[in-house]
This record gives sequence, C-alpha cells and structure tokens, in this order.
Amino acid sequence: MNIELSQVLLNNGITFLVVVTAILLCVVGYFLIKLLKDLSVLTKNLNETSEILNNELKPTLKELNETMRSINSIIQSTDEGVGNVKTGIANAITKTKEISGNIFGGFLKGFMTVYSLFKK
Repeated sequence: MNIELSQVLLNNGITFLVVVTAILLCVVGYFLIKLLKDLSVLTKNLNETSEILNNELKPTLKELNETMRSINSIIQSTDEGVGNVKTGIANAITKTKEISGNIFGGFLKGFMTVYSLFKK
C-alpha cells in the first residue's frame, strides 16, 4: 500500500504543478498581450505626434525664416542710414572748417587792412 500511496501523492503533486504552471503561463500571456496592445497604442500616438510636428514645424520655420530676412533687411537699411549720417557729418565738419578758415582769413585781412590804415 505504500507504493500505491506514494504513487497517488506523486500524481497529485505533478497535477498541482501542471495546474499552477498553466495558471502562471496564462497570467504572463495576459500581461504580454496587454503590453503589446499598449505598445501599439503608444506607437500610434507617437506617429500622430510626429505628423503634427511635421505639419506644424514647416510653417513655423518658414515664418521664422521670413522674420530673419526682415530683421536682416532692417539692419542693412539701418547700417546704410548710419553710413549716410556719418558721411553727412564728415561733410558738415569739412565745410565748417572751410568756412571758419575763410572767415578767419577774412578777419585777418580786414584787421591788417585796418591796421595798415591806422598805421599811415
């Protein structure tokens, strides 16, 4: 009877092991299926996000490029204006020097003329 009892206990142990292994495989399979489903949803969301970024980023970059061109043209026109003002100031200083030289020369001539008249 000992051999039969040990055989029954061995069969019960193997049956319990098979049942627990089957339950464990079902649980792991369920979580793997859920993981695959979540990964599928994640890839769809990433694809939609990349499409949105692609569609929205191109016009934004185009506007940024136009803005940079506008700023560049403003800077160039300002640079030209500063150059014109610099040239104008240089011309005004030159003319002022000429005029003051002429005035001072005329003053000296007049002074010498008056001096020579008084000297006689």
